[in-house]
Amino acid sequence: MFPWLEIGGWLGSVLVVLSLTQARVLRFRWLNLVGSLVATTYNAILGIWPFFAMNAAISLINIYWLWRLNRERHDAAVYEVVEVAPDDAYLLHVLRTHEADIATFAPRFVALPEPGEVRSAFLVQRGDETVGVVEVRDAGDGVGVVELDWVSMRFRDLTPAEFVYRRSGIFAAKGFTRVVVPQVDRSEFGYLSRVGFRPDGAEEEGAWVRDVVPDGER
Repeated sequence: MFPWLEIGGWLGSVLVVLSLTQARVLRFRWLNLVGSLVATTYNAILGIWPFFAMNAAISLINIYWLWRLNRERHDAAVYEVVEVAPDDAYLLHVLRTHEADIATFAPRFVALPEPGEVRSAFLVQRGDETVGVVEVRDAGDGVGVVELDWVSMRFRDLTPAEFVYRRSGIFAAKGFTRVVVPQVDRSEFGYLSRVGFRPDGAEEEGAWVRDVVPDGER
């Protein structure tokens, strides 16, 4: 057996095993697809047809799910944005359950608003599963400050929380004329740009701003 062929076989196996360690749905599917395609080729060259058929079927299944996930990625029919009170019992349960993960993205976030603080909270639902939470503080003068924009690990590559921002009417109903994300990390630039934010020197350094359109989505 050629050394490169054996290396390819091991590579396919490693990728399949590595894919099973991934919490993110999209990353799992891509790694599993590449691994199964390598394994399909390896088994075809060696004429191991039962394993060839199995890995070919796995590859097709991965291709189908990648197509479906990417089609649903920006489909408003897949996700639902539900407004809840900031002290809603279920919301607090979600925040407690994912407290450690949330702290890595918003270390200064406090679940319960301070006395006198006006805050709006939104759950992002995929069917009966809560996949994200967005909370916005009313800073006055029509400005809403994003205190939390969190998506569960499984759906992080699919950014379902973008539907909160796309439904501009939600923020207009709260009297906001613009929404601000303070202290933006460079890794968030692409996501924020997609949902209509822009860097604005008029706000605090590092902040991004999105204008609110009163009459619907933008």
